[in-house]
Amino acid sequence: MPEVVLVNTNRLRPPVAPVGLDYMADLLRAQGVRVRLVDLCFEPDAEAATAGRPSDVDPVLVGLTLRNTDDCYLASGQDFVPEFRRLVELARRHTSAPVVIGGSGYSVCPAAILQATGADYGIAGDGEVPLAALTSELARGNDPQRVPGLLWRDAEGVKGNQPWLGPLEDLPRRGRALLDNERYFSEGGQAGVETKRGCDRECIYCADPLGKGTRVRARSPAQVADEFEALLAQNVDHFHLCDSEFNVPAEHGSAVCQELIRRGLGEQTRWYAYATPAGFTGELALAMRRAGCVGVNLGADSGDDRMLAELGRDFRAEALWETARACRDAGLVFMYDLLLGGPGETRRSVALTIETMKRISPDRVGVSLGVRIYQGTALSRLVQREGPTAQNPNLRGQVEDNPQLLRPVFYVSSALGREAEDYVAGLVGGDPRFFFPTTDSGTEAYNYSNNERLVEAIQQGYRGAYWDILRRVAEGD
Repeated sequence: MPEVVLVNTNRLRPPVAPVGLDYMADLLRAQGVRVRLVDLCFEPDAEAATAGRPSDVDPVLVGLTLRNTDDCYLASGQDFVPEFRRLVELARRHTSAPVVIGGSGYSVCPAAILQATGADYGIAGDGEVPLAALTSELARGNDPQRVPGLLWRDAEGVKGNQPWLGPLEDLPRRGRALLDNERYFSEGGQAGVETKRGCDRECIYCADPLGKGTRVRARSPAQVADEFEALLAQNVDHFHLCDSEFNVPAEHGSAVCQELIRRGLGEQTRWYAYATPAGFTGELALAMRRAGCVGVNLGADSGDDRMLAELGRDFRAEALWETARACRDAGLVFMYDLLLGGPGETRRSVALTIETMKRISPDRVGVSLGVRIYQGTALSRLVQREGPTAQNPNLRGQVEDNPQLLRPVFYVSSALGREAEDYVAGLVGGDPRFFFPTTDSGTEAYNYSNNERLVEAIQQGYRGAYWDILRRVAEGD
């Protein structure tokens, strides 16, 4: 029986389960492949863990997953690729098998990361079918270069195939049996579940369409409910849906809710979701609440209509008021995420946005100042038109010798001035409803990576979305 070793490289706290590894293991096992997990999240010594336990067979391949390239915050600018490169090198040191890399972070900039790490192969986009196909080809000694989504290096540079974008309904039942999901829940407070992949919105900054495709592909409502039940059997009952937008399309979100209600899962679980204010109706909010949803994170970006248009959003500020009404009527706690500093942003538009948030008064507001630029997005093309990155007054971060934007670069409109952070913090004025990138503003820090307050709260028994855990801790709930 061929064997594959899968390595989770994310060691941040609170721990977030690498659901993609669970999903890939389901298909590999269905095809007769033995899967061994090396989960560095719970290993104090990465080198010893990467060396692994003796096996009676040599693995066909060793696969490592990269969840994020960086923490996406201008205030910290933490780059995860150098540590990922080190772990790839450790894996290569302890195996003669091909080293394969993938994951949501990898898929954002696959060619550059493959080149930077020196891995043998990369898989961009969906991993299940390509990894199973790659395993089969390598086990038979065949040339794998026809595998969908595969990237490889030769004397001419990096070459690659188009990602696999087939129907998710054709994939096997998600048993979620590879990971120690119960431990992740105990130490991480939630479990991820995916109901669909891809996003057909046209936001100028978003990397999701790069890694997951521009066409929405959905699991059936029955398959989603099956996955809820598989995790419930592992004593996990708080979920966060990984969809880019739960309500795109709204019909699928509604159908998922109805299936969860029909099976009585709304009474056994608590879950959170991301959603867009566009088309988020009161009817859907009520269905979500009946199905077990307790909170929604809505991508508001701005409260200024002009800026929403600049960012490529398909709604205007009025939709924020309507969404707030729908959430309150349904009994859902809700948060708006702001993305300030994009092209055309001014102090006036920022002031209008912060004032709008205070008037609407959501349960929480996440403030991100600076828009992370990813190669291949409309924002990256706009930046190219503006001239050399090192001379662009709107850019901050790693602007030198970074042509593929792999290292963090952020767009912060020069109209905000060099003291943009102080200006925004002054507008927020220490309002406890706001999460800010740093604690300098007197509010909660909006960065979950190695967040000790979160870790302690989860140890004390808090469960759910991280923004809501921090809200409940602050409010003594």
